[in-house]
Amino acid sequence: MASTKIMYTYTDEAPMLATHAFFPIVKSFCRHANVDVELKDISVAGRIISSFPDYLKEGQKEADILTQLGKLAQSGNATIIKLPNVSASVPQLKECIKELQGKGYALPDYPDKPKNDKEKDIKARYGKVSGSAVNPVLREGNSDRRAAVPVKVQAMKNPHKMGSWDGSKTRVRCMKDGDFYSHERSVIAEEDCEARIELLGDDGTTQVLREKLPIQKGDVIDATHMNCNLLCDFYEECIQEAQQAGVLFSLHLRQP
Repeated sequence: MASTKIMYTYTDEAPMLATHAFFPIVKSFCRHANVDVELKDISVAGRIISSFPDYLKEGQKEADILTQLGKLAQSGNATIIKLPNVSASVPQLKECIKELQGKGYALPDYPDKPKNDKEKDIKARYGKVSGSAVNPVLREGNSDRRAAVPVKVQAMKNPHKMGSWDGSKTRVRCMKDGDFYSHERSVIAEEDCEARIELLGDDGTTQVLREKLPIQKGDVIDATHMNCNLLCDFYEECIQEAQQAGVLFSLHLRQP
């Protein structure tokens, strides 16, 4: 039996080529070093199934792999290879639920507006699957993204010779105003209190999104928003600039 084990995560975003082609190579290579490599399913579907064991048949139930990996990450005795994973939005979550239901999984529908305690419980369970559910759990341990020391030493001894960048047309652009960064505001509560979240509509009407939000002394309340008009103007400006320069236009977006 191998003395060491590596957890290799099966996710949605990473290409199947990584799992079906690269994973066996990793296993074969590690076997000679007496290291086991085990595939762990933390895909959106896997996370949904593990959240509703009381709704499923015995042959359909799956263990809560993400929680298991989280405990390993905290133990300091785990090596986990985390491939890119989907930070599921509600529409993606609903599509996955529908697909699983079509395959015979008796999962409950996602309740947009829970009407009772049962639906509130269902929404809370799905809430643990949606959004960035994976990263906070696996990064509770020592998530070190830095290059290993031998790699750095090798690079310093044998620096890569690059050509001149003087003629490069590459440009990196970001919004100067109107984005989440420029609008972000934070305050620290000076005493225990309650806050209310409101949505001010374009027609001047106010919709209360949350009547009471308990705030404790010392809590940080943070809010921001995006100016959609300035965002569209920025897109158009960058597209025209790329077209005039004859370069590829590449857009990278991150949710706040």
